[in-house]
Amino acid sequence: MSAQDKSGVVHVYDGIEELDNHLPNWWLFILWLTVCFGFGYWYYFHTTGEGRGSLEVYRAEAAEAARLAEARKPKPDSDAGLMLLVQDKGLVDEGQLNFQQTCAACHGLKGEGIIGPNLTDNQWLHGGKPTDIHKVVNEGVLAKGMPSWEKVLGPQRVRAVVAYVLTLKNTNVPGKPPQGEPEK
Repeated sequence: MSAQDKSGVVHVYDGIEELDNHLPNWWLFILWLTVCFGFGYWYYFHTTGEGRGSLEVYRAEAAEAARLAEARKPKPDSDAGLMLLVQDKGLVDEGQLNFQQTCAACHGLKGEGIIGPNLTDNQWLHGGKPTDIHKVVNEGVLAKGMPSWEKVLGPQRVRAVVAYVLTLKNTNVPGKPPQGEPEK
């Protein structure tokens, strides 16, 4: 018994009969549509250079996301930006930990002042505005023995310490007597 297709051609290999069936029209349509799309895609993106590649799109989106993140981040160069940091409980807790590790030897665990000035009163040697405090912590005051913490802590941890010190202001913990000018 021999199997035949519509054209009457029978293929027999090793005793196995095979018919020549045509592919369905819907399958051929999808095949040719895919081939045409692939050729058009190749021509548009790789030959003409008109289309932006996925790497270019990614780089543009990443740059935009970085720009937006930077715009949302509070800037340490303003009093308002530093005061916003005080509202971040996690940052203040990180600042307290950093303060206890690096600043407590001179300022005391609660900021009451040991060698360094009391940070809990309303009098400040180098200004009590948030930007003044940031400048002192960041750059230090070598004449008074205050080191620069910028290179040791880095900008994020310096901001955290400043946020914590801002929470200590005007809590008036007993300790070293006030030094400097009253904050206005």
